[in-house]
Amino acid sequence: MKKYFFISSLMYFLCGLSLISSATAQHNHAHAQGAVNVDVKAQCTDPSLRCAKAAMPYFSDDGSLWVVWSAAGAISVARSSDLGKHFDDRIEIARHDAFLDTGPDARPQIVGDRQGNMTIAYSFFRDKNWNAQINISTSSNKGRSFTAPRSISTDPTSQRFPALGVNQQGRLFAVWIDKRDVAAATAAGVKRSGASIAFAWSEDGGQTFQDERLVRDQSCECCRIGLALTGQGMPAILYRAIFEGGVRDHASQMFMEPQAEGPVRRVAVDDWKTDSCPHHGPSLAVSAHDTLHAAWFTQGDERAGLFYARSTDAGEHYSKPREIGNPDRQPGRPYLYAHGHQVWLVWKEFDGKKVTVWEQRSNDDGASWNTPAQVAEAVGYTDHPILISNGSRVFLSWFTAANGYRLMELSR
Repeated sequence: MKKYFFISSLMYFLCGLSLISSATAQHNHAHAQGAVNVDVKAQCTDPSLRCAKAAMPYFSDDGSLWVVWSAAGAISVARSSDLGKHFDDRIEIARHDAFLDTGPDARPQIVGDRQGNMTIAYSFFRDKNWNAQINISTSSNKGRSFTAPRSISTDPTSQRFPALGVNQQGRLFAVWIDKRDVAAATAAGVKRSGASIAFAWSEDGGQTFQDERLVRDQSCECCRIGLALTGQGMPAILYRAIFEGGVRDHASQMFMEPQAEGPVRRVAVDDWKTDSCPHHGPSLAVSAHDTLHAAWFTQGDERAGLFYARSTDAGEHYSKPREIGNPDRQPGRPYLYAHGHQVWLVWKEFDGKKVTVWEQRSNDDGASWNTPAQVAEAVGYTDHPILISNGSRVFLSWFTAANGYRLMELSR
């Protein structure tokens, strides 16, 4: 069990190291290519999409595909009008070189609203003690230009792993891992592990955020947060919490009002007691009637591997966890998408030579699932699989060093 976690973590760590490069002077705009073939053995050292460490997609209202990515110490974004086959010149949002946060669960985020406002979020390290800052860059002209990055938070301690969502009313919600409480405890001479979960809202397309506050005072400090919006436009979040005894199991919270988060609900008693950083966050989707769909990785004493569960009562109760994937092939990096009563789930597996992406689908709100199907494979470095929809079609968004960026339709 512990050996599985060590090998999996080492694999992602070594893959990440292969893309770290020294600082080089670059122009603000350079050509970004999609679906390009590269030598997986060669070290990729430029900030173009072909050298991406992590890539995140977004569909704007006009049908354009936008991808934001981290590569060679820079954050860049580019637009495609043909579903990722070709991209316009990249726009460089920021450059932090070796201080850019490129950990296994770190990735830039991008969202937008119907008025053409777009928001990009990412984190970087301010010092060598892993104290980080989340920066926000916005566009009010449909992506033609972006503002200089600025901190999302007024707190000077440390923030990482942002997640963004825009509801039907155009309000922007941001949630992240925050260490202000840990810093305060340390200053008072109290030893405290982990971090907290913080959030804030923006009413102006990400230009400003108001009333940031904590919703959970004990969480894992190095795992991404799952975020989805309910039919009423309220956030639901899923994260690796720290429970009594140092157990790092998953919890969800469902907002009833913008500033009224619901109670902390434990998704499953996996009983993973660890002081280490799993660097392996969960995924969350909300389907019709606000059913919560959760997928996560654990190495607990009660269960180990990749699992799925759902809740039809705002997280008060979850179904019995269902194991995902082949346990002999290190299944991980789950991602969920839901529309109506349909739910899509993808994840990665590794057989020692190649990485494969698997898809499974439910047409009855997660009550039953079809047989898993392999939808992609690659050798060498691979990013996490991401699911995205343009409103009528569902796609797998996946970057690999061997094949570059690919957008593959799943809905049939």
